[in-house]
Amino acid sequence: MSLAKQLFNRRMLWMLLGCLLVFGGIFGFKLFGKYMMNQFMDNMSLPPATVSTAAVAQQRWQTTLGAVGSVRAINGVNVTTQAQGEVKAIYFESGQQVQKGTLLAELTANPETAQIEVLEAERRLADRDHKRISELYQKGVATLRELDQAKATRDQVLANLAVQRATIAERTITAPFSGQLGIRQIDLGQNVAPGDAVVSLQQLQPIYVDFSLSEQDFSRVQLGQHITLNAAAAPGEKFRGRITAIDPAIDPRNRTFLLQATLENAERKLRPGMFAEVSVEVEKFRTVLVVPRTAISYAPYGNAVFVVRKPEKKPDGSADKEASQSPDWIAVKRFVKTGEERGDLIEITQGLEAGEQVATSGLLKLRNEGGVIINNENPPPEQLSPKPDNS
Repeated sequence: MSLAKQLFNRRMLWMLLGCLLVFGGIFGFKLFGKYMMNQFMDNMSLPPATVSTAAVAQQRWQTTLGAVGSVRAINGVNVTTQAQGEVKAIYFESGQQVQKGTLLAELTANPETAQIEVLEAERRLADRDHKRISELYQKGVATLRELDQAKATRDQVLANLAVQRATIAERTITAPFSGQLGIRQIDLGQNVAPGDAVVSLQQLQPIYVDFSLSEQDFSRVQLGQHITLNAAAAPGEKFRGRITAIDPAIDPRNRTFLLQATLENAERKLRPGMFAEVSVEVEKFRTVLVVPRTAISYAPYGNAVFVVRKPEKKPDGSADKEASQSPDWIAVKRFVKTGEERGDLIEITQGLEAGEQVATSGLLKLRNEGGVIINNENPPPEQLSPKPDNS
C-alpha cells in the first residue's frame, strides 16, 4: 500500500472519531439537561391547594331495608259499558273528581222504555184480575186454583218489569267508587258494545306501593312498620307510610316475597304506575362513621379520601422536607371502604376514625402529602335528609 493511501485512511479515521465525539457530546448534553430538568420538576414544591374540610362524624342510623316498587291505586278500573247502544249523553269531563254513584253517561233506551209502558199496562190488568178473583174466592164463587193462577200472572208481570228496568239501568253508566277520572274514551252518538271502555277511574287517597324483599329479610318485617318512599317524579320529597300487607308465600323464581304499604296522598303527588324507591325501617339502630359524599374520590381500583393533618415532625424536632413546604397542613391519601348512602352523607366502614379531618372539596388539586390551606367559609352540604330549594 502506498504512503499516500495510508495517510488518506488515517485522515478518514480521525474525521470519523471527531464526528463521533462531537455528536456524542451533543447527545450527552441533551440527556444531562433532560435529567436535570426532571430532577428540578420532581423536587419543585407546588403551592398549597385550598380545600374545605369536615370531621369524620359518628351517628346512629336506623337500619333500613332497601327495595324498589310500584305505586298502585287503592281502587283503579276502566269504567265500561254493560249494554250495546248509542251514546245519548255524557255528564263528565276528563280529569274530573267524582263521587261514588255519580252519573257519567247514558245510552239510548227508547225501545226498552216503550216496553216498560206495555208491561205497566199488563201489571195494572193483572192487579185488577187478582183483586176481583180474590173477592170472588172470599164469597165462595171462585176456586183456589183460579186465585193462584191470577196471583202467578201478576207475579210474572212484576218479574218482567224488574228485568226490563235492570236492562234500562245497564244503559246508565255510573262511578263505582269515588276517585279521579282519566281521559274520556267515548263520544256523543258513538255506537258502543258491551265491555267498551268509557273512562278510567282511580282512587288516589290513600294509595298503595307494592315492593319485594329477599326471603332472608322475611323475619325482619311485620305489619305496621314504617316505610319511606322516594319517587323520581317528586324529587327531594319523602313520603311516609306503613306496611299493611305481607304475602305469606315466597316466589320460588327469585326467592323474594311481596309487601304492600299504604301512604297518605292528599296532595295527589303519587300516581299509579310510578317507580318508587322504598326504605323499610326495622327496629335495630347501629353506630356508623360518616363523611360528606363530596369527600370520596372514586376510582376503579378503590375509593379514597384525603385526610388533612399536621405535618409529622422528625425525631430531631424538624419537619420533613415536604411538610415544611406546606403552610400548616398536609393531605394524606387513604383508601377506604364505603357503605350506605343517606342524603349528603356516606357511611365509612373501614379506613377512618371518628374525629379525623377529611378534605371535602378541591380533591382534583390534591396530591399525597401535599400542602393544603383550609377554608371552610362555604362548605359542601352535610344533611342527612336534604330538602333542595325548588322555588
